[in-house]
Amino acid sequence: MITVVGTGTGAYGTRVPADAGLVVGARRHLDAVRLPEGAERVVLGPLAPALDTIAEYVGKERPVLVLASGDPGFFGIVRALAERFGPGLLDVRPGVSSVAAAFARIGLPWDDAVVVSAHGRDLRTAVNVCRARPKVAVLTGPGTGPAELGAALAGTCGERVLVVASALGDPEGERVERLTPAEAAARDWGTAVNVVLCLDGAHAPGPPRTVAGPPAGPSRWALEESEFAHRDSMITKFEVRALALARLGPRLGDLVWDVGAGSGSVAVECARLGAAVTAVEQSADGVERIRANATAHAVDVSVVHGTAPEALASLADPDAVFVGGGGRALPEVVTTCARRARRTVVVAVAALDRVPAVRGALAAAGLVGDGVLLQSSRLAPLPGDVTRLAATNPVFLLWGTRPPVRHEGAAE
Repeated sequence: MITVVGTGTGAYGTRVPADAGLVVGARRHLDAVRLPEGAERVVLGPLAPALDTIAEYVGKERPVLVLASGDPGFFGIVRALAERFGPGLLDVRPGVSSVAAAFARIGLPWDDAVVVSAHGRDLRTAVNVCRARPKVAVLTGPGTGPAELGAALAGTCGERVLVVASALGDPEGERVERLTPAEAAARDWGTAVNVVLCLDGAHAPGPPRTVAGPPAGPSRWALEESEFAHRDSMITKFEVRALALARLGPRLGDLVWDVGAGSGSVAVECARLGAAVTAVEQSADGVERIRANATAHAVDVSVVHGTAPEALASLADPDAVFVGGGGRALPEVVTTCARRARRTVVVAVAALDRVPAVRGALAAAGLVGDGVLLQSSRLAPLPGDVTRLAATNPVFLLWGTRPPVRHEGAAE
């Protein structure tokens, strides 16, 4: 039997089986409890050797104790142990998770929070989730702590407060600090950080929930043009938006650029679907219109007032890009976007003579291109209870997708 005990913030911190022949855990866990006399100790570093040692004891039917932080079934070692040895061999005694403890310290519920791990992972997903959602818990690690998270968030989203919880459960060393992203970026946090909460400025508890975790996606998308403020019908029509969204595939953890955003209808729709979004617009009135549309639909959209491609230089690399404007610089704009997009670029073009240049720019950047000409006719009423078809302007929708990376030695 493998007994897995959650320590630190939990209630089982000192209750360890007396017959354990092997005790596995981080050094701080091993030093914090009274170990059974004669038990072998394994300090966790790389996981694979520890699992091999555990397997030797399990094969001899000798009891094993694994010490972990908080709730070891929540982004913890239980997953690896269950995969290797099967859940039936585990006796898990969870403590309070660092996420639950941190929210408890500041008096907020967390059934509506999004939890994302940056421990041993690329920080960009956590950054994008923090930009897109108002209540996020980030599990940190070396190189992905409060300073790095704060530096990535500073100036990229609306008002956010970072709550840094360190040494949770330690009566002498516990600290819970509230800072701006810029303040967090300027600190050296050491190794005691458990979790970082990223909250919008309101800190509102929020309405009662039925389903925990991030809110469900919108019940509809490709919204009517009338649901956005726009100038002289200068807005991506909903038929075009529907296919553009299907090709962009915006989701939680993504970063999407909307370049030449105009009214920001594509930006807002991508944000409604969970992505972090940066809209780039050259006109001042367009910038204000995008912000107003984002507010009206209760989403966060970071708006950059500038002209592409120059305005793109300081932005984080996107997962997907929608290009709805560009003028004479359109090929250069598409080239810049295609070189930096991790997944796909979608371009809406009204003029036939611009199609070859856009397709060439996508292909030159290594994207696999495709496209359609969208021509739709909407039902329109006529006097006398009669309906006619009203044609909308045709639009070319072109896209390029980055092919998957082939690893050396992969099967043909």
